[in-house]
Amino acid sequence: MLFGRYGNMEGFGSIYRGKTVLVTGHTGFKGSWLAIWLHELGAKVVGYALDPSSERDNFVLSGIGEKIIDIRADVRDRDKLNQVFKEFKPEIVFHMAAQPLVRLSYEQPVETYETNVMGTINVLETIRSCEETKVGIFVTTDKCYENKEQIWGYKESDPLGGHDPYSSSKGAAEIAISSWRRSFFHPNNYEQHGKAISSVRAGNVIGGGDWAKDRIIPDCIRALEKNIPIEIRSPKSIRPWEHVLEALSGYLLLGKKMLEDPVKYCSAWNFGPELSSIVTVWNIAHKVIENYGEGQLIDVSINKNVHEAELLSLDISKAWFHLGWKPTLNIEETIEYTVGWYKQHNNQNVYEITYIDPIFIMSGFVVMTENKYIQNILLFGYHPNRDPNTSLYCLPERKKQVDFTEQYFKLLLTNLKTYYLDDCFYTPSLSQLKYKKMKSIYLKLNQGE
Repeated sequence: MLFGRYGNMEGFGSIYRGKTVLVTGHTGFKGSWLAIWLHELGAKVVGYALDPSSERDNFVLSGIGEKIIDIRADVRDRDKLNQVFKEFKPEIVFHMAAQPLVRLSYEQPVETYETNVMGTINVLETIRSCEETKVGIFVTTDKCYENKEQIWGYKESDPLGGHDPYSSSKGAAEIAISSWRRSFFHPNNYEQHGKAISSVRAGNVIGGGDWAKDRIIPDCIRALEKNIPIEIRSPKSIRPWEHVLEALSGYLLLGKKMLEDPVKYCSAWNFGPELSSIVTVWNIAHKVIENYGEGQLIDVSINKNVHEAELLSLDISKAWFHLGWKPTLNIEETIEYTVGWYKQHNNQNVYEITYIDPIFIMSGFVVMTENKYIQNILLFGYHPNRDPNTSLYCLPERKKQVDFTEQYFKLLLTNLKTYYLDDCFYTPSLSQLKYKKMKSIYLKLNQGE
């Protein structure tokens, strides 16, 4: 399954390699996935966050904390932030640390505002005082908009707001980001300050390694593991569901663009799914059961006692037209990969199922494959055993099993310059029928069709 080929996107190339990148909230769900991706892109990752919420979190199980600089601290502590910035001098900052839960914000409204608003302002101020920091990307949410329950998606220029403390805190954070950009990081004065600041708003991001309370996927998995019915609070609520890698690919692409052209891209950006992935909570839970293989749903909406939005979606036209970004996974694939992580995490290397197996990057292209030989080709542009005197890319053993699908094959042929079809790709593991189909693809691509 090809994942992450975004229109005319040039790819990440080596833009992050060797750069110091600070990720706040790296112990969280999205933050841990981003830390892994940046580490694999060759960045020196500095993580700044509180402790992970459980021993089952992706951050803990993947072991990414051992591969990066792992700092445990609070974004509300501005002195500590200043100390970390002075010590590590990050060139790029991804601010993801937050109190991210709607229902918890009703119980802890002050703490939610302190973290989401003042935490954001602390990071903005620290960036302002750190000469080496050039790019800041601030992660908020689709819930930052004044939700009118409209059927069309919200654009970046739509009014900000939020009914509950969480949503409104993110709307307030967006206002602060915009204010600091206009007051201290104005694009017109870039030559004086040398910094580019953007905010990013994703939909309902799902994926493996999230165990937060009151989120539909973790709630489903916990119920399934206990063999009890899944309780659905808001079965008819419609949300823009997307895999965590979709959102992160947008953030990383934006970071690349901002490094290359700081003035052009410093603004707010939506990174959401296609319309077909905007479905009800009940629909999502049903698909989880289908992929898990068992389970039962129960509607408990009559017991719901706090306000939650019924309809919310994003307009992603700006990202498509100006960045060349668009999502590639449909809702079925998103749920399949998400549930797959939870089914595998107890008996497989979590770092590999989070990074090596599900995604592989070659200049920003991501490929679903478990074959290490193909991974080497795609990641490095050549196989380690490549003959340096030729432009041919050959597997080291003709009879070595190479198990990939038509999509992998098409990607290989698209990205490699010259091919030994028979020597490299025809193995006993391929049926004659599949071989004929692949050979036809090979011939079409070589003829430029």
